[in-house]
Amino acid sequence: MKLIYIMNNLNTIPEFGIKRDNEERRDGGCGIVFDPETRKYAVGRQTDDGLLRLFSGGVNPEENIQEGVLREVVEESGLNDFGYVEKIAEAFTHYYNSLRNVNRVAKATCFLVILKSAVVVDVKLEEHEKFVLVWVTADEILSNWQSKNKNKDYDHWIYFLKKAAARVEELGYETV
Repeated sequence: MKLIYIMNNLNTIPEFGIKRDNEERRDGGCGIVFDPETRKYAVGRQTDDGLLRLFSGGVNPEENIQEGVLREVVEESGLNDFGYVEKIAEAFTHYYNSLRNVNRVAKATCFLVILKSAVVVDVKLEEHEKFVLVWVTADEILSNWQSKNKNKDYDHWIYFLKKAAARVEELGYETV
């Protein structure tokens, strides 16, 4: 992991991934969604390769980052009854976006989202988004990402998940 120094309240933002040719810049973020009732995390399971993915995406210019990430969580998962939202971390990341078939570079912001309930509304997946909502443990997510991470595309997600899981425990929630 390299560090890129960006002035942001005098904190450093870690940099992850492998720099690639023709990277497209698209800043955005992700939500790590935890359900205290089941003590599991909500993620999307890609239908083609089984990759577990965070609900994430780019943020529109008129949105602040938290609004944009929560919009993505609702659109992609249908989950919408949020009890607690906290910014967990930021990272500068290089990755291959398999859904859009493009190399990306982004400043990504991650939010921990703790649900009040797991009630869902209809999802609004884009044509390239081929995944379904599943409930899994943090260990299952990490195992999935580590097994598919030969190109370092999920290093930032691993960093975010570890920070979010630690925060879930700090807040007093039990996990599986």
